[in-house]
Amino acid sequence: MITRSFVLPPRHRRRAAAALIACCALLLGSCSSADSSSTAEETASLDPGTGHLHGLGVDPADGAVYAAGHLGVFRLTGAEAVRVADRYQDTMGFTVTGPGTFLASGHPSPTDRTAASPHLGLIRSTDAARTWRTVSAEGEADFHALQRAGGTLYGFDSQTSQVWASTNEGRTWDRRARLPASDLAAHADAPQEIWATTPDGPVISSDGGRTFRPVSRAPDLAAIERPAPDTLVALGADGTILNSRDGRAWKARGRLPLSQEAKPTVLTAVSPTHLLAADSGDTVYESQNGGRSWRVLHRPTGQSGDIH
Repeated sequence: MITRSFVLPPRHRRRAAAALIACCALLLGSCSSADSSSTAEETASLDPGTGHLHGLGVDPADGAVYAAGHLGVFRLTGAEAVRVADRYQDTMGFTVTGPGTFLASGHPSPTDRTAASPHLGLIRSTDAARTWRTVSAEGEADFHALQRAGGTLYGFDSQTSQVWASTNEGRTWDRRARLPASDLAAHADAPQEIWATTPDGPVISSDGGRTFRPVSRAPDLAAIERPAPDTLVALGADGTILNSRDGRAWKARGRLPLSQEAKPTVLTAVSPTHLLAADSGDTVYESQNGGRSWRVLHRPTGQSGDIH
């Protein structure tokens, strides 16, 4: 095996430091059985947690909620976020496509000395994030958004600022429009129609991402989903949950109970009524009634506050 070395950019070096702190804590725990309880407490306090969250999903195999962030993929159990396979891989574009089957992109764990590139391309797991294999575009693409629409898979690559499209499960890609997107939404019943959020407001494509046009009179959106052919669900920049049938008229359904400092960042519509969301403080929320009310699934250690 040929091992290639590369210099991590500053943000990856920060993650590497955090991951190394956690690794050191684990090593300390193996040095002495006499102080096992105090070591466990120290390890918990040193673990860097999820890192900034990029994606949320529900595994239809068992209904478990997963969160993907800068420091790994986590299974949310009660109030605890359990890192899957003790892996610190920076997992971007995370999406659930079937029982135990996830797609993602991102960057290798900062402690992975065998990584060939800082960009993972498209990766797939068929065992709920315990292991991953490369599908395509390793060393080339960094998909910040992945969206499946029937037989078509769309990705937004941050390296080229382009929408990519694949009709063979991501093995090969066609590069399409270039735009500053942050999120994509599409549905299997209309795979050529793609919605995207941008700093200038939402845009829509009717030709599979080859061209996009602005959506008039639309609110500023942090994220958008299309869980049904006639339903758009969006997360407003102020945390409001919005519904629309066609993107021309939007109705507020509820609001994320954000702290004063937090901003909305992630929205996943498991169904039109079952929603998951996250904020810039990496708190994860769940709604079972279309966004009218929310409960906290996970809040990082050290944060507090009541949910109404």
